[in-house]
Amino acid sequence: KIVSGGQTGADRAALDASIELGIQIGGWVPSNRWSEDGKLPIARYIGHYETKSGNPAVRTELNVRDSDATLIFSHGPLTGGSALTLKLAQIYNQPLLHINLLEFETDGDVVQLIKDWINMNSPLWTLNVAGPRHSEDPEIYEDVKRVMIGLFCGKKPLILC
Repeated sequence: KIVSGGQTGADRAALDASIELGIQIGGWVPSNRWSEDGKLPIARYIGHYETKSGNPAVRTELNVRDSDATLIFSHGPLTGGSALTLKLAQIYNQPLLHINLLEFETDGDVVQLIKDWINMNSPLWTLNVAGPRHSEDPEIYEDVKRVMIGLFCGKKPLILC
């Protein structure tokens, strides 16, 4: 299962890749399903629960807490909610991998590192995926979606390549 807070950018990329591949999704979102492009559509993103708070930090903590591991994507150092995600994963003593996409030459290199990390921390039933929102990093959506599809071979039934 892939969970995220449903924000534009990295969160949404992980969810959209999962939907395309038939992977179960879920997680916590702020009250009113808030995201920077409006309400997260209920019909598309089934399995998300609203927090009682509109504060995105609340859903960030719940998604970390309710996952077996956290994977954070970025193009550079972590800031804002992504930095909070890292801190919370450390507090919850949870397996954590930060992928700075600027440090890799190919998607294949990124996919291999993630696969090795997943195998090292198996079994992982619920993976929290996080990273910057679109307004902070307009390229993150396409990069994360491509990597997530590559991670699962872009095939059904779901297999880890």
